[in-house]
Amino acid sequence: MYIPKHYRRLKRGPQVILPKDIGQILAYTGANKESVCLDAGTGSGWLAVSLARVCKRVTSYDIRSDFLKIAEKNKTNENLNNLTLKNADITKKITERDVDIVTLDMPNSDKALKNARLALKEGGYVVGYLPHMEQVKKFVSAAEKLNFKNIVTLETIERDMLVRKEGMRPSTKGVWHTGYLVFAER
Repeated sequence: MYIPKHYRRLKRGPQVILPKDIGQILAYTGANKESVCLDAGTGSGWLAVSLARVCKRVTSYDIRSDFLKIAEKNKTNENLNNLTLKNADITKKITERDVDIVTLDMPNSDKALKNARLALKEGGYVVGYLPHMEQVKKFVSAAEKLNFKNIVTLETIERDMLVRKEGMRPSTKGVWHTGYLVFAER
């Protein structure tokens, strides 16, 4: 799988959200230069950095300080003054309000939906990035109970193509499943 050069500059520690899924998040939420975002499950910070490249302001939460150190290096290397990193648990307490987008990339994302709803402005989006179908079911159920609307679940499959003189066909290697994306509107 091809990784664009602006991602190859970023450090990795824990698993990252790949460009194929980041693109879907940006497109489906309508992220733009006026968007204010809240991100949880920072990890290496690839999504937080990608949001900060596009959006007005991003605040990213993680409970692991070792992950935040990697994200801080990526933030510094990319010179992103509009990205704030917090060593805190989004399921416990948040102070942000009137945000346009909340992204949740953590095992217990469904537990963060109540605080995500409080943070979001009317019409804002919450996005769950979930590797397992069981997590998707919990997330969607919790979103429905909190009266989120227009809930959509996607999986983005990317296949590299072998283009050769003899003919063209899909490659037999690469990353196929990375995670499910659940989008819900407040």
